[in-house]
Amino acid sequence: MKTLKINEKEIEKKITGFIKEKTKGFNGIVIGLSGGIDSAVCATLAAKALGKDKVHALMLPSSTTKEQDTEDANKLADHLKIKHKTINTKEIYNTIKAHSFTDNKKAHGNIMARIRMILLRDYAHSKNLLVLGTGNKSELMIGYFTKNGDSGVDILPLGDLYKTQVRALAKHLNIDKKITEKPPSAGLWQGQTDEDEIGITYETLDRILIAIENNTEPKETPKKDTDKIKNMIKTSKHKTDPTPYPKVRQ
Repeated sequence: MKTLKINEKEIEKKITGFIKEKTKGFNGIVIGLSGGIDSAVCATLAAKALGKDKVHALMLPSSTTKEQDTEDANKLADHLKIKHKTINTKEIYNTIKAHSFTDNKKAHGNIMARIRMILLRDYAHSKNLLVLGTGNKSELMIGYFTKNGDSGVDILPLGDLYKTQVRALAKHLNIDKKITEKPPSAGLWQGQTDEDEIGITYETLDRILIAIENNTEPKETPKKDTDKIKNMIKTSKHKTDPTPYPKVRQ
């Protein structure tokens, strides 16, 4: 039976080996460094796998980004001695927002995520790099990502780790507590946090998801939370399944 417990040392070895293998033929990777735990773990593992010269980071703050997050991201990049650049996306976002067809907050958050990916992919293309994504298994299973935004990456080193497992790996890697202990947020609008938007804590979410993965019912978890997550998995199939197309040939 699969559990949430991991062997951090073995996981580090597997992920760094994965990054080395997948980047063969490329000059390295570029990552969006947000000041959050997932991107910090990914950047640290990439630097271990490839060396500092093959890891590039873009900080892409907007008007809703906390100054502390950008500061934490830059501090980590300096610590890892990786190449990094900050691009304020406010002007780009405002230009697109002026032509938006909706005032919906989440839709505008998706615009921000897609702007970031456009810049990451353009940078990757200019230097023959892969875009390294920071999504984890908790997010992937419930579709908690932006279609054609943060999902538009080339590799996902944390794709088989739940959020609580990423936290354990971060501790193993000695990531600064200023990063690991802050509330997870994509910074897509003022005051946004992952757990508020999902509606439950990551600890509860991961207990539910591991139970689903094991085809069992989660213990000590309200049924309404389990039903909520099952519904999120169901309604996000358009994100997690391949794009459908008709079978027209005999």
